[in-house]
Amino acid sequence: MSEYKPITEEYDVAVVGAGHAGCEAALACARLGLNTVVFTVSVESIALMPCNPNIGGSSKGHLVREIDALGGEMGKNIDRTFIQSKMLNISKGPAVHSLRAQADKAAYTMSMRKTLENQKNLTIVQQETSGILAEIVSESTKTPESRINSGLFEGETVQKTADEKNFRITGIRMVSGAVYHAKAVILCTGVYLKARCIYGDVSQYTGPNGLMAANHLSQSLLDLGIRLVRFKTGTPARIDGRTIDYEKMAIQPGDETVVPFSFSTDPKDVQIEQVPCWLTYTNEKTHEIIRENIDRSPLYSGAIHATGPRYCPSIEDKVVKFAEKDRHQVFIEPEGRYTHEMYVDGMSSSMPEDVQHAMYHSVPGLEHAKIVRNAYAIEYDCLAPGQLKNTLEFRRFSGLFSAGQFNGSSGYEEAAAQGLIAGINAAMEIRGRNQIVLDRSEAYIGVLIDDLVTKENLEPYRMMTSRAEYRLLLRQDNADLRLRKYGHEAGLITDEQMEALRNKEEAIFSEISRVNETVIAPSEDVNHFLEENESTPLASGTMLSELIKRPELNYEGLAALDPARPELPQDVREQVNIEIKYEGYIRRQKKQVEQFKKLEKRLIPEDIDYEKVRSLRIEARQKLMHFRPASIGQASRIAGVTPADVTMLLVYLEQNKAAKQAENEE
Repeated sequence: MSEYKPITEEYDVAVVGAGHAGCEAALACARLGLNTVVFTVSVESIALMPCNPNIGGSSKGHLVREIDALGGEMGKNIDRTFIQSKMLNISKGPAVHSLRAQADKAAYTMSMRKTLENQKNLTIVQQETSGILAEIVSESTKTPESRINSGLFEGETVQKTADEKNFRITGIRMVSGAVYHAKAVILCTGVYLKARCIYGDVSQYTGPNGLMAANHLSQSLLDLGIRLVRFKTGTPARIDGRTIDYEKMAIQPGDETVVPFSFSTDPKDVQIEQVPCWLTYTNEKTHEIIRENIDRSPLYSGAIHATGPRYCPSIEDKVVKFAEKDRHQVFIEPEGRYTHEMYVDGMSSSMPEDVQHAMYHSVPGLEHAKIVRNAYAIEYDCLAPGQLKNTLEFRRFSGLFSAGQFNGSSGYEEAAAQGLIAGINAAMEIRGRNQIVLDRSEAYIGVLIDDLVTKENLEPYRMMTSRAEYRLLLRQDNADLRLRKYGHEAGLITDEQMEALRNKEEAIFSEISRVNETVIAPSEDVNHFLEENESTPLASGTMLSELIKRPELNYEGLAALDPARPELPQDVREQVNIEIKYEGYIRRQKKQVEQFKKLEKRLIPEDIDYEKVRSLRIEARQKLMHFRPASIGQASRIAGVTPADVTMLLVYLEQNKAAKQAENEE
């Protein structure tokens, strides 16, 4: 019998996982001309939506727009496959307006898979990854001689042999034994690492939707000294829509005029017939069923030890923690245009099957509902904080990047945003070009990554508008104006797209200038118009821009008083209105950003020895050594580092700088 010879292949980039992070990472690398391979435990899981089949929502819509502005795929894919679209928070200011679209789950996955399969330079492989291949670059602890001689560390020895070493990634190994050599590896494993699905006493070591878990890679990472933690998330039951009594629910239609996610999508192409969602509520009977069986919940019995997302609690968590509430919202949302399966949004659970049946049937409209899939919780391994640079590359592993839920985040949008940045930066590193780092004043993506890199997140991280200090500047409507240039510099945005953006910028600037110079004189017609719109009549001439700033008026509504107004696209008109209406607030926030930038530009040397900064408190020294911030600004955001510590660090850096200058002069 012939001896088995492992398959060996060469690629520029290997992406582990083909969820939302993996898809963006793989597409970015391939589109930037790198020979890329993406691995998945199942090709059916490409861009899978194992939980709610929607894209966007509060703050998450901002991320999708930013992904699109940088040259990512998520916005385009949801524009092709949505079945309902709504702009959220429309009654509030533009800073918190967020687009949300319900997807056809199957169509979304198939559309993204088609995009990957037809992408030049990209290969899809259904295989489970078992190990990371790396060369030892430097060492501070003794390593077995054979490992040093071979220059290959596969993550198969005990963990202590890898502690405090630095590595250069050379590829990955499959469970089958196949080896794929690569200049960069991007980990996008989602919730699959040692995944365990639980409801009641049922515990199965599978990934979401019953797909195979990835059980081998975790140990390889641990052996390399990479620290892992255990997180949890969950999903509600799916029910047969034909067994729902919709008469007992409130219909939730989509917007009459749909706004696309992608700046490249023609608005005419998304004006489609939409599918309605429905709203109902839990009640005291529901809560009583849960309270009577709370001891059978894995969350409270001790069967689940992992930490779940605080901002997306299970229904049993809601009932216990918000005991004063007599009801909770439940949205019934379709999983697709050609299926009867409905998602019960707001009632995720890990209760036993019999309890699930009782509590779902207590909800108005669901009395006779047939459950297609039980609700369940899922535990999985993910990355402990403090191990990544703000480029999403591991600090100790040159060429190893990480993105998505493996980084401790939650949500499709957060995953895709990280995947895109990791993909771009892996490509930039291989090409020897500057990597992209978006700061907190430039993008929600910048806030997301900065929080993941500098904070000790003890639960799955969810993006929220309240996390963004400069959210008036980081609106979803201006993502292209903010970020297209970075996508173009990387190579994902074409010259034609940049030219279109420059034309848009010119149109906005020109119209704002015209409006600021247009005088509206008082007249009977003008004052009658103002009174009809519940606005104070004019006693003397005033600039059109001053009228726009009135709370009850806006640029669109004042067209009747502005006969010289040129024909402009809707997105240009929107920017003109916002820039004029919120001019004072925007100016104030830009000044705040200037102060922020000063601290961000004050870089901290990578090789700084914090033990020598004796004036630092012990806690601050430990935190700075753990997170190793790139700048003073980043250091100031680390929990446990006080303003006084930052001052001491600045003094030390200045003294060091002066000492080096004096040394050079000598």
